[in-house]
Amino acid sequence: MAKCALTVAEEQFRIDNVRSYCPAKRSVGNAPNANQTRKYVFASGEKLLLSAKISRGSVIQTLVPADRTPDSPPTACSCSARRGNWLTTVPREFVHRAAVAEVFLTGWSRSDDAHYSVSAQWPRGHSFFTPVSGSHYDPMLAAETIRQVGALLAHAAFDVPLGHHFLMWGLHYSVSPARLVIGDAPATLDLDVTCTEVRKRGTQLTELRYEVVIRHSDQTIATGGAGYTCTSPTVYRRLRARQLSGQPAPLRQSPPVPPARVGRLSEFDVVLSPSGQRQSWQLRVNTRHPVLFDHPGDHIPGMVLLEAARQASVALAPKHTGVLPVSVDCTFHRYAEFGSPCWIEAEPGLSDSPASEGILRVTGHQDGETVFTATVTTSGV
Repeated sequence: MAKCALTVAEEQFRIDNVRSYCPAKRSVGNAPNANQTRKYVFASGEKLLLSAKISRGSVIQTLVPADRTPDSPPTACSCSARRGNWLTTVPREFVHRAAVAEVFLTGWSRSDDAHYSVSAQWPRGHSFFTPVSGSHYDPMLAAETIRQVGALLAHAAFDVPLGHHFLMWGLHYSVSPARLVIGDAPATLDLDVTCTEVRKRGTQLTELRYEVVIRHSDQTIATGGAGYTCTSPTVYRRLRARQLSGQPAPLRQSPPVPPARVGRLSEFDVVLSPSGQRQSWQLRVNTRHPVLFDHPGDHIPGMVLLEAARQASVALAPKHTGVLPVSVDCTFHRYAEFGSPCWIEAEPGLSDSPASEGILRVTGHQDGETVFTATVTTSGV
């Protein structure tokens, strides 16, 4: 019988939110307050009794097999994500999110060392990734989903310890607008993931590049990929010693561009401030935003920069409503830091795209250095 891709012994459970990490595994009972044996049933039919010594509010330190069926050679997880797991999310720590509501991935399985299947779900409504024109999923959901895939594989498939730091140096996606129409239920998604470049130092993952195909009802609705470097806490502290020694005084909150001009309903969600020039803005940083700043950090998240690129493209579109960022290809050159203005500039790009689409090159600069560059293609709904 096949072992699950995530063996129970490798998992860390939080007592206040114990749940199975394997899509088809079902736990019996709630989180206990003292020593207790718990039974898990796997999709393969394998049964395993575990004794766990725990205390309320702590992390389980040991999970000891008490009784199990004979082992067979490890194979790919039998609980294929392709069959769908939309009952619960993967652990939020595995996708670097503090809020469970911001976790879009629901399961995963390994086909081989380079290919994985991941299941996901997009909500019909979201506080930040709001439907475009009330009818289409926000394509930026694809960007966030692709980002989460990379973090999940690092921890779950490549055994990168929680607490390691990730430097994303590129992310791209492309969507099919006609297939983003919101139906009468949340979109349950199947993701095919191919790791195109895996680099390790010894057994430790140091770099990963991967490509993702996102399908809904057997139709491809989006493709994309990303790449990143991961480092240990010790190395990260050495690299970021100055930034970690003390947060700079926050910049005074600059006034937002009118929300409607960048496709937003609320000033709270606007990340651009006017600069006095039509194609230039100052990045507006609000660390109290619960989605863009899901948890504290020592730099401005990459998803904030992607949102700035999207809002810049909407601001320069002939119409400011019903604008879909159908594709984004972004390269991150350095961290965007707190305490110093970051300037966003956009200019039209050259392409052979249909007249209904617009292409912009968006660049972020800070302290005379390029922070990111992005090519954004938009289309009307």
